[in-house]
Amino acid sequence: MIWTRFVIGYLVLAISILISGCSNPSTSVVELRLYPAESLEGVITKTGVEFDRKVTSDGNGALRVTANQPTTIRLYETGNIDVEDARLTYQAKVRTEDVEGEVYLEMWCQFAGQGEYFSRGLQSSLSGTTEWSTQETPFFLKKGQNPDNVKLNLVIQGKGTAWIDDIRLLKGPLQ
Repeated sequence: MIWTRFVIGYLVLAISILISGCSNPSTSVVELRLYPAESLEGVITKTGVEFDRKVTSDGNGALRVTANQPTTIRLYETGNIDVEDARLTYQAKVRTEDVEGEVYLEMWCQFAGQGEYFSRGLQSSLSGTTEWSTQETPFFLKKGQNPDNVKLNLVIQGKGTAWIDDIRLLKGPLQ
């Protein structure tokens, strides 16, 4: 009886270790870059962009963009991130106020000798006045496609105010 309990316990432990050891690491999402938007440091476009300590998704401030006409705000560039055969996701928290038009995330991937290609979060664009929401736009990289640089932008197609915070570049599986 004791021997049977020991064997069953041992088998349960062995199966647990086997299952955890065989889990596929490519199914997990990895954060490649985090831009917490706690200052204007590193922000490329400075015109129309301010650091706002009061309106924030995480309590540490956010970037406030005021547009009187359609504009693209170049936020950050990653340089070479050494990633391929994966889903690259640009994710950020965005809030809007009195936006006439649309606000969305835009990501450009630059490939040596092949040019630049973009992904836009048009399917979840924001307009009017909204509270904080998590926005994303993906880019699917095939095997051998490794961007030399990734550009993260915020686009306002119209006019109004938008805040962006907690900006991340994530790597996940293609599925």
